[in-house]
Amino acid sequence: MKMMTCPLNGLRNINEFVFGGEVTALPDLQATDQAWAEYTFYKNNSTGVVREWWYHSASGYWFVAERDRTSEQIIRTYDSALLADEVTTTQFGVGSSSGEVVL
Repeated sequence: MKMMTCPLNGLRNINEFVFGGEVTALPDLQATDQAWAEYTFYKNNSTGVVREWWYHSASGYWFVAERDRTSEQIIRTYDSALLADEVTTTQFGVGSSSGEVVL
């Protein structure tokens, strides 16, 4: 049975989770329609370690997982609030005054 560690709820069966896509930087609000279309519809789909959004359906909790796409190994999971510490104001829609990550 494949398991995943939820940062809020601990080790759980993978069936309790829903994949939410790769963590990517939002385009600038003034970006072209082409840039927004690429952000919305084109995905990277490369091999190696990626950061992804995951949703624990039983608790309604969103978090980030780092996963190796080649081996399917989940390297680590953490609260999405930690993304705000890693990115600048222009990445991921981070508000400069509130520190909130806007999705």
